[in-house]
Amino acid sequence: LKKPNKLFSLIPFQNEINEVPFFDIQLPYELALKIFRYLGKTELGRCAQVSRMWKILAEDEVLWYQLCQEEGYLLDRSISDHSCWKLALKNCCARERALKTNWKNRIGAVSQLQYELGKVLCDVNSFDGVVIAGYTSGEVRLWDTRTWDYTAPILEPVHGPGDAGPQPHVSFVRINSSLAVAAYEDGTVSVWSLMFGREPIHHYQHNQRIQALALSSEGATVATASGFEVKVESPNDREFWQTTATFEIQKLVNFLNLVPDVTGSPVAVAAAEDMVYLLKAQDPVKILHAVYGQPVTCLDVSAHEAAFGVRNFGWLLNEPNQILLYNLETNQCLKKMGNSMGDFTCVNLQNSPPNMLVTGNKDRRVRVFDLRRSESLCSFFAHQLGVSAVQMDDWKIVSGGEEGLVCVWDQRMGTKLWEMHARHPVRHVWFNSHSLITANIPDDKTPRGSSITEDDLTAHRKHWGTIYAYEFSVDQLAVESVLPICRSSYDEVTGYNYNIGLAVPYDNI
Repeated sequence: LKKPNKLFSLIPFQNEINEVPFFDIQLPYELALKIFRYLGKTELGRCAQVSRMWKILAEDEVLWYQLCQEEGYLLDRSISDHSCWKLALKNCCARERALKTNWKNRIGAVSQLQYELGKVLCDVNSFDGVVIAGYTSGEVRLWDTRTWDYTAPILEPVHGPGDAGPQPHVSFVRINSSLAVAAYEDGTVSVWSLMFGREPIHHYQHNQRIQALALSSEGATVATASGFEVKVESPNDREFWQTTATFEIQKLVNFLNLVPDVTGSPVAVAAAEDMVYLLKAQDPVKILHAVYGQPVTCLDVSAHEAAFGVRNFGWLLNEPNQILLYNLETNQCLKKMGNSMGDFTCVNLQNSPPNMLVTGNKDRRVRVFDLRRSESLCSFFAHQLGVSAVQMDDWKIVSGGEEGLVCVWDQRMGTKLWEMHARHPVRHVWFNSHSLITANIPDDKTPRGSSITEDDLTAHRKHWGTIYAYEFSVDQLAVESVLPICRSSYDEVTGYNYNIGLAVPYDNI
């Protein structure tokens, strides 16, 4: 038997029953409770029907508190926070079933996040419902979709004495629980704290254009790749930012990731054409993978592994395009997965369930791999063009395509639940149990106006790009979070123009 939890010896038992009939013997209440500790919800319900004594024992608060914690509910609560933990677990399970039903039937609210009118969306990133977006005007904007607060502040860049002209375009944006980072076309990198306001807390400059930007999932570490240099910045013990490490790479970096959950010095994984590097501070550059003529097409890392796709040329037809899985501690290749003629365009390892991995390919298929096997568990013919973004959990998959289609799939049934379409390619997909955020980012960042002879080259609405926030939680479906088409009124008098939005004020009639 498993070792009993110490919680049973810490909580005083207030039940007046001293002995419990256990078949043909009498057991002390504490010992009988420890035996019932190894039963699940169904078994406890059956035991509660045996007798009055067993019913009192099977409905003990300690048992149901432990079951609630083991199933991942109310982890931040103590046993005294609820008077009936059996009811609390029942409500949590009912809420989870309602969320799954809303996901499958597309029941919820959707809002479009747009800010810079006439400016083109450049990059989008999100963390726990907080969305950061960068535009061609140089503006960086935040939204907090957890509270439906769309009046979040604009993150201001560092202005120099000669910055009277237009700001450079935003190249990349990243966000985690405490920091927001933006990289600009002129090689500038700005870091903001989500706790201290709009002004940057750190700022540094590259001499060349930045090819990749990475931010640690937890903590304060920023890595950037510019030219043949990879620079890692982080604060020291006195909270002063400094350059932790600088690495010289032989080729231009295409993908850059920071390894999560690393104690001590930060560790980065960089993919540069057909080579993958493992970069540790105060250590020489290690080549994790290098095969001439097999460029890397996508990259993702977890705490102990790195997964990336490689492309083969025509003279290597005996070995088609694959996903390689490497161990970051031993630097050894663990698995070679996939057998596709198309390039693997996206891979998600860090957010996938344990021992699982999901990929997207140019052959328009989404594939799910079990890391303990080499062949794919399931494969969906998902999109008309290549797959550009993908994420999965234990029962569903959300994929985005180059044609602008967002699809939600039931993994076990292998069926499409629903889809949404927008104009531009889907470059960002993020979801949790109750919300979904997608971003359609245009490839062309400098479109012409509606007429080639116009002096005002403000982009038409069809060129802007869109960010959608979906909410499937029953608790969040209030009147103020209904569809945007139902929020308008007749107060504004607007003349016709190409950017007009049709609105029917159902709520005000």
